[in-house]
Amino acid sequence: MFSLRGRGLWVAASLSRQHLPSARLSGDCSAPGSPHFDVVVVGGGHAGTEAAAAAARCGSQTLLLTHRVDTIGQMSCNPSFGGIGKGHLMREIDALDGLCSRICDQSGVHYKVLNRRKGPAVWGLRAQIDRKLYKQNMQKEILNTPLLTVQEGAVEDLILTQPEPGHPGRCRVSGVVLVDGSAVHAESVILTTGTFLRGTVVIGLETHPAGRLGDQPSIGLAQTLEKLGFVVGRLKTGTPPRIAKESIDFSILNKQTPDDPSVPFSFVNETVWIKPEDQLPCHLTHTNSAVDAIILENLHLNSHVKETASGPRYCPSIESKVLRFPNRVHQVWLEPEGMDSDLIYPQGLSVTLPAELQQKMILCIRGLEKAKMVQPGYGVQYDYLDPRQIEPSLETHLVQRLFFAGQINGTTGYEEAAAQGVIAGVNASLRVSRKPPFIVSRTEGYIGVMIDDLTTQGTSEPYRMFTSRAEFRLSLRPDNADSRLTFRGYEEAGCVSQQRYNRAAWMKSSLEEGISVLKSIEFSSSKWKKLIPQVSISTSRSLPVRALDVLKYEEVDMELLAKAVPDPLKKYTECRELAERLKIEASYESVLLCQQQEIQEVQRDEALQLPEDLDYLSVRDVSLSHEVREKLHFSRPRTIGAASRIPGVTPAAIINLLKFVKTTQQRQTVMNGSPQTDQHLHSRAKFQEL
Repeated sequence: MFSLRGRGLWVAASLSRQHLPSARLSGDCSAPGSPHFDVVVVGGGHAGTEAAAAAARCGSQTLLLTHRVDTIGQMSCNPSFGGIGKGHLMREIDALDGLCSRICDQSGVHYKVLNRRKGPAVWGLRAQIDRKLYKQNMQKEILNTPLLTVQEGAVEDLILTQPEPGHPGRCRVSGVVLVDGSAVHAESVILTTGTFLRGTVVIGLETHPAGRLGDQPSIGLAQTLEKLGFVVGRLKTGTPPRIAKESIDFSILNKQTPDDPSVPFSFVNETVWIKPEDQLPCHLTHTNSAVDAIILENLHLNSHVKETASGPRYCPSIESKVLRFPNRVHQVWLEPEGMDSDLIYPQGLSVTLPAELQQKMILCIRGLEKAKMVQPGYGVQYDYLDPRQIEPSLETHLVQRLFFAGQINGTTGYEEAAAQGVIAGVNASLRVSRKPPFIVSRTEGYIGVMIDDLTTQGTSEPYRMFTSRAEFRLSLRPDNADSRLTFRGYEEAGCVSQQRYNRAAWMKSSLEEGISVLKSIEFSSSKWKKLIPQVSISTSRSLPVRALDVLKYEEVDMELLAKAVPDPLKKYTECRELAERLKIEASYESVLLCQQQEIQEVQRDEALQLPEDLDYLSVRDVSLSHEVREKLHFSRPRTIGAASRIPGVTPAAIINLLKFVKTTQQRQTVMNGSPQTDQHLHSRAKFQEL
């Protein structure tokens, strides 16, 4: 066992052999000789690395525990980041100074913005990633992060102590126990176990314990969580086989080239590390009836498909697609795994048939008639914990200072995991210093949408982010994630660097100034027609037309506008990102005014806090049905808005909760001897009933 401390220095670790009883209460959480950290993060995947780095950025002495240091930054499934909805999460992670977006800008081999035919609010930034480069760059970043120690070791158990004052009945986590019996003490613990909780790998009818191919599962920790009373579920996912690149006939397939210029994920980068002409192409092929026949004839040899555990609805195995959509042709994207890799990842061909049948199926696909399978696809089944058992801060209801992030909460994908990791890391650190939690609401970001969906509604299948999940898509765009989150991250959480804050502040002031200037420039429509004759500007308007309105025309951008009016617009074209964001702000100007009113209405609901220690099962001051009480007791919503989104909580129940909140506030006002303030006690549920 060894540690890697701070800026990559190797320091021997001599952990105490003391093993405090698991799932028992202990009065001593600082045994002599045992190492002690502010925050301990369990798991070195995408959630774990982001959580550990975020906690360290916030100033906490942090320990990252992982099975193997050499797997930090490993992309266990697809060699890509981003996409529709997922690209939004990437931008928000970056706005909070997370790692993965910057690492992707240093490691990608093919950058593409999806959904370009639609508006910028639903564009999906995506990149194919060099697996080896990403792992190298992530490990370099993690091992050189101040205040962060990385240590190899598997966690077997949790150390629990007496609850904090004012929180009766809730024990508190104070550390972890490793498989060798040694103890590590901590003020907060974050579990990012991925698919390792009682994980099982499946190929055909063969199953064996593993968190992923080649790694042992976590059994003891899963048992501890179950004994503590957490509701446990079972999910499954899968991965495609890997194919030798030289055995594929790319010449007969549809070729996709990268964007020129390539759009980086990170706000601090103006370009990615590689030129478009040096990037690798992707190719498209399709399944056919021969593939369907092999799958349907061999279902009896495929135990993974027959398992009752829920799989990913939006990234299903090829077997699931054939069963759900018979006689359909399905896309298979052939994606490179790296600059010097001889492997191709067939996206869309996740499969768990026996290996020999996988090879037979591959040979039926156009362009793959002579393909050689290097590694078979396989399925993974694993435990997850019902996410309605966590707060919006990702701290658990049952155990104080214990946080969950990533697939343990029922999500799928690198991006969903990384986003949760940032929030968990920040809040675990804030918890140590006894500061208020950092909560992203669903009106502020896709991160907030995801966490609110999970904590209020739960999930019975791996949760995946889509733009359709957000009510306020026009406001929650990829381009403005910094203006939504960076300032909060800097001022409230302390997780954002001064450099990033300065960059966001410059962009914000430049945008405000640019919009003001565009509004101030007014000409008649006939003059605009003369200045920009190639644009179909209507000359029927009698009132002056603002430059901002001209910029709304699809064929007009800041470059064209600055040629027509060089002074004072030319300076706003010197930064490509600024010019593009001005165009987007102009395009959405009118609709954003309406959406902002809707956002303010939701925010008023979210401002109405429900008592944290409210006992829904026994309180008599609220008229609620037994079913509603049970749902509220399990999810423990923090606000009226969150309560209104819990399935089965009726509008009438929300009205009664509102009355209870109002009465409680009045009592507190009388007790405090201060006049009551207007809290805007209303909700959408109330309007529904009226």
